[in-house]
Amino acid sequence: MTNDAIRPADPLTAPPSAARRPLSDEMLRRMDGYWRAANYLSVGQIYLRANPLLQEPLAIEHVKTRLLGHWGTTPGLNMLYVHLNRMIVERDLDMIAIIGPGHGGPGLVANTYLEGSYTERYPAVERSRVGMERLFRQFS
Repeated sequence: MTNDAIRPADPLTAPPSAARRPLSDEMLRRMDGYWRAANYLSVGQIYLRANPLLQEPLAIEHVKTRLLGHWGTTPGLNMLYVHLNRMIVERDLDMIAIIGPGHGGPGLVANTYLEGSYTERYPAVERSRVGMERLFRQFS
């Protein structure tokens, strides 16, 4: 028996399997919606201090005077987060992603808010319009 016979298949070079098939249209639609929601929550944390659901026309008093975070890194981090979550669930992975808070902090906070773990830790930032406003204002 050669070493190749007992070595597990490399997931990057293994033949196509169910785990390597293209994602369904439904999964892509749901992931895109999650990604867009995370991007919106990230933008809100960076730029907004009021009117989190844009229920009235955007006005200067809704915009922060001091910006914290950086939009440039956020969409990529949000895309990474949604794909890692999908892989963790699909493959029952024990995994942790370590990403520094820096300029990408709003993206990571947005994702933990969407999944509910942020509200578990900070109950005053509930998943509602009022909670979103608190989420957006906390870094003003």
